[in-house]
Amino acid sequence: MSGSSQGGEVVLSHFGLNERPFSSQPDPDYLFWSDAHRQAYTMLDYGLMSGAPITVITGEIGSGKTSLLRHLLRNIGPDVSAGLVSTAGGGRAELLHWVLLALGQESDPKNGYVSLYAQFQAFLIGEFEAGRRTLLIFDEAQSLSAETLEELRLFTNINADRDALLQLVLFGQPDLRDTLSKPEQLGFAQRVAADYHIPPLDVAAVEGFINHRMEAAGAAEGVFSPGACAAIHSASGGLPRRINQICDYAMVYAYGAGEDEVTTEVVDQVVRDRMTQGSFLALTSKTKRRKGTPAPRLGGVPELSPNFGAANTPPKPQEDTASGQTPLSLGPAPDPTFMRHPRSRKKGRG
Repeated sequence: MSGSSQGGEVVLSHFGLNERPFSSQPDPDYLFWSDAHRQAYTMLDYGLMSGAPITVITGEIGSGKTSLLRHLLRNIGPDVSAGLVSTAGGGRAELLHWVLLALGQESDPKNGYVSLYAQFQAFLIGEFEAGRRTLLIFDEAQSLSAETLEELRLFTNINADRDALLQLVLFGQPDLRDTLSKPEQLGFAQRVAADYHIPPLDVAAVEGFINHRMEAAGAAEGVFSPGACAAIHSASGGLPRRINQICDYAMVYAYGAGEDEVTTEVVDQVVRDRMTQGSFLALTSKTKRRKGTPAPRLGGVPELSPNFGAANTPPKPQEDTASGQTPLSLGPAPDPTFMRHPRSRKKGRG
């Protein structure tokens, strides 16, 4: 075992932890259901349940988008063929190549656009006839070019009679919303039927976030004082990734000082040191939107109420009033009726 690994184990043992609670890697097991994240996930639920052609979820770097994405993928049932596209550069043929690979299909970009499009369309029709719906998820979608967005819009035109064969979900940074708000993207924006921007956590949510991750890692009692949590909120801007970074350092500092509690003084020392020795606490946003100004609405769905109950309870599935049945929740206990095939849904209607 390396010295760094041994040092990490000693810190974990000092605080009674089974594993590292503030890893920089997204882990759906540690997902904290703040009001903001529950609203974002409820909007995903709404978009997928209602058959929205395009759903858009945005947030600053480190706001928890990837954790939501992984939770979504973990809870999609066998009646849905889902593909995750993280790289979509190049022209139209290259886009189709990446899309087909994400859906588990063999693809050769040398075949040309027409051949790849025919293969893609045949796949969508085959999945529909087999009783499965197709979902394409694009991560880091703020990097998509105008040409790629237009091609994705055209993808949503593929249908069988009145049934759409494809749904798109885009995860991205706030720049994506700015792009989709441009006049030249009006056609794409009009296809967005569900969207949500994840705001930073407030001070109460930051304390809940920290305590949740500590408890999930095995801590028997609170380690971070309320004052420390408030200081972390101030230094991190309420972004989960920055919170994790500060907490990780703070635990090492507290251990080095022989303390069993992370106090405000410890956090202040971490912030001072990292501001002079590191760069991860820089809070300058890449967006031009003023703090507190809401991101532009893209679709026709109104903002959700912030009152969603207990902080770490996944959102409940919405009621399908047309069929009288409850679709699959995107939470930890999936209901197999979620994203039901359109033909199955029609059978349940009176």
